[in-house]
Order: sequence, then structure tokens, then C-alpha cells
Amino acid sequence: MEKNETWDLKVEPVQKKEITEEEKRLALAFSKYDKYIKDTLPIFDFSPDNNMKVSVGVSNRHIHLNTLDYQTLFHDMKMEVVRELNQPTQFASNLTVTIKTPKSEIPNVRVLGPIRNYTQVEISKTDAYKLGIDPPIRDSGDLENASLITIVGPFGEVTKECCIIATRHIHVDKKIREEKKLEGIKEVSVKVKGDKGGTLEHVHLKDSEEAYYELHLDTDDANAFFLKNNDEVEIIL
Repeated sequence: MEKNETWDLKVEPVQKKEITEEEKRLALAFSKYDKYIKDTLPIFDFSPDNNMKVSVGVSNRHIHLNTLDYQTLFHDMKMEVVRELNQPTQFASNLTVTIKTPKSEIPNVRVLGPIRNYTQVEISKTDAYKLGIDPPIRDSGDLENASLITIVGPFGEVTKECCIIATRHIHVDKKIREEKKLEGIKEVSVKVKGDKGGTLEHVHLKDSEEAYYELHLDTDDANAFFLKNNDEVEIIL
């Protein structure tokens, strides 16, 4: 079939009385098989938005440290890789801290590596209620009006305005933007299917030199939609 060539189909009307019982049984069998294919074999899904699916990564509370604060908290302790994260060069380390406020504290908050040029504590709204603070929703590195919090390590503590709730975001790089036709787009919505399906709005696209294509949600968002690591959702432009 040549490009731009179309089929000229002529369909003759069929009267209900002309459909035999055998044809009815065949139509019903095809309908059930077609549903089975769609439900169990998504590889056969040729819908135009199929390429807009993205996997989910759920982020529990964690902390990034700059060099000065790291030395205050851990002195000469070595940061070791416990688990590589999907994002290139990022990892969960062997180190943890306690974060606290005058109201409460949360122990065993994981330090993520490598060292950054800023210190940032990322928590959920549920954590914020426990700590009695009201952190702003911010992109990573944007600490404007961040909440004051104390970080306690084995050798010292640091108190500073560095606590935020991270925006919902999808990690992208130039190549991913080109492949997914996301050039020039700053944020999208995400459609979630399932028993607690719905739509997540204001999902930022987070650019880096090299990225693993993944939607990052905090535990509050993930739990509200019954999402877990490696689930798939659909981007809505």
C-alpha cells in the first residue's frame, strides 16, 4: 500500500434477521478474545499515547549534604554506596541522621550521595505534621522560605532553613525530551489507573545532562494513588 493511499470500503447493511446463530457465537468469541488481548498483552496496544507512559519512583524522606555540613555531622566517616539509584551517579549511602524540631524528631533519615553544593532535607506533608512545620513545595535546590530544621549526626548537629517538600517531577534530559516530544514543556499532568486512580497535576519536568526517565513522587502522593516503585502512569499534555 503506497503512502497516503486509502482504502475505499463499501459496507452493505446487514439486517438483524440475516445474522445466523453461528455468526453471533463467532462475534462473541472475538469480542472476548479482543478484551483478553487488551487486558493481558499491552504490547498490542497501538494507541497514540502509548509512548507517553512513565515508570514511578517513590521517594521516602531523605537528605542531601554539602561538604561543610557533612564534615560537621560525620567528620572523617566515609560515605559508602549501599544502593545505586536509577538516576545516574545518585545513590543511597550507609549514613543516616536524625531530623528534629522543638515539637518532635524523626530518626534514621537516609543520606543520599554524592555530596552536593547545598544541604536539603526532603520530607512529606505527613512528616511535616509530625515535626510541626510547614515546608514549601520546591524544586530541588530551591530553598527559598525553606523550613528551619536541625540535623543531628554522630559528631555534631546543624540547624538551618533547608527543609522542603519536593515537587512532583519527571527526570528528563535532552534526548528524552526529543523522543517524547516534550521540548519546551515545563510541567505536565499524569493519569493514574487502578482502584484509586485519578490525575496528578503540576508535575515538573526536571532536566539534567543525563537522566533516567522516571516520575518521582513522595510517599504521600504514592500512597494516595496506591502506587509503588516501577508502576506505570500516563503523561497528559
